[in-house]
Amino acid sequence: MRYTGPSCRQCRREGTKLFLKGTKCFTEKCPVERRPYAPGQHGQNTARRRKVSEYAKQLREKQKIKRIYGVSEKQFRNTFEKVSALPGITGHNLLAALESRLDNMVYRMGFAASRKAARQLIRHRHVEINGKTVDVPSFNVQPGQEIRMRQKSRELAIVGAALEQAARGATPSWLAVDKGSFSGRMLERPQRASIPIAAQEQLVVELYSK
Repeated sequence: MRYTGPSCRQCRREGTKLFLKGTKCFTEKCPVERRPYAPGQHGQNTARRRKVSEYAKQLREKQKIKRIYGVSEKQFRNTFEKVSALPGITGHNLLAALESRLDNMVYRMGFAASRKAARQLIRHRHVEINGKTVDVPSFNVQPGQEIRMRQKSRELAIVGAALEQAARGATPSWLAVDKGSFSGRMLERPQRASIPIAAQEQLVVELYSK
């Protein structure tokens, strides 16, 4: 079941910005900046905090990564099971698979201000892959495939605002983006060093290995 409550509450629960609200995350209105403690009536009461177990750390890290990418428990578990059979480091493969989702790619390329906004664009058929409309946010993008905003969708205000915001940051090295043509490509499978999220994915591997 996907979480449908306030996005900022998730960031406060994890104690860090998960960048779920697009532009708002970069302003002084960000709740993590204004209230840097967990939500709820006991959020500020550090005296109530007990020593965190290893299991709790692993579970917390899984929840954080799930929330960053906006996937359900079932989607996350299925992704983990798929990458477990691949060669290489399972934790790195897990993040690479999540980064390769179409909704994440649209976000990383700057066509949406958040992954949630990217999912809406995809479901409303504003995005094409190799010239064909795709409306599945979880679509697994392969190196070389072209992602492009449909011609009629390029004038959407939310797309223009997202591109303006994206201009302030750097595009990951494994992506090539042509903002003039509202298109981009995955150049290669993302490597862990070039995936810009602060996560301890090995804890998730340990959690699912029990």
